[in-house]
Amino acid sequence: MIRIAVVEDDKGYAEKLRKYLDRYQKESGKKLKIEYFEDGEDIAIDYKCNFDIILMDIEMQFMNGMTAAEKIRELDDEVVIIFITNTPQYAMKGYTVDALDYVLKPLAYFAFSQKIERALTRLERRKKKFFSISIKGGMKKLEVTGIYYVEVRDHDLIFHTNGGDFETKGSMKDVEASLEEENFFRCNKCYLVNLEHVEGISGSDLLVGGDMIQVSRSRKKELLNRLNDYMNEVSK
Repeated sequence: MIRIAVVEDDKGYAEKLRKYLDRYQKESGKKLKIEYFEDGEDIAIDYKCNFDIILMDIEMQFMNGMTAAEKIRELDDEVVIIFITNTPQYAMKGYTVDALDYVLKPLAYFAFSQKIERALTRLERRKKKFFSISIKGGMKKLEVTGIYYVEVRDHDLIFHTNGGDFETKGSMKDVEASLEEENFFRCNKCYLVNLEHVEGISGSDLLVGGDMIQVSRSRKKELLNRLNDYMNEVSK
C-alpha cells in the first residue's frame, strides 16, 4: 500500500487530484491510501512520518507549502514531496527541501500520472528493509543494512548495530532463516555477520563493525566464496 497525503486548500483542485489518483489506482493496479489536508500547518504540526508521497500545494492561507515541507524534512528525509503550483518559478525553491518534482496547474492527467510513476521509482530505490525484535519495554525496529552482526550470549541474542547493541530473546536459527535472502553469513554457532560490514580478514578472524569475530575452520572456505560473490555483486 502506498500512503499519499494531498495538501491543497482549493477544494476544486483537491477533488481533481482525488479523481486522478482514483484513476491511477485503477489503471496501475497499485493500492493507494490517501489522506487530505487543507493547509500546510495541518500536516506539518505533529507530523507522524507516515506517508510515502506528499502532494503539496505551495500557496496556502496559514502555512505555505514550502514552509510545511521544511518542517517535514526536519523529521522525515525519506518521504517524496511533489509541489503543486500555479507558477513555475516556485519549483526552483523545491531543491532546498529535496522535492522530487512539481505539478503545474491546471492539471493534466497524463503529466500527473508520470509524476506519480517517477515518485514510485524513487521510493523503490530508497526502500529499506527492517527487522523487528522484542526488547525490554516494547519492540525495536532495526534497519537490516545497519545490523553489523548477531551474537548468541548466555541464551540471549545481541544485535550489534550502527545504533547500538540490543538484547532480545530468540533463536539464532530463526534469525538466520528470516535474514536468509539478505547478505548474512553464519560464521560459527555464535555469530551471524552482515557481509556488508566485513572490514577485513586476518587468519580465521573477521573484522566486523570494529570487532574481531572468529570463523570456524569448516566454514572459512564458504565464507570466502560468499564474500567474493557479494563483492562482485555490489561492484556491478
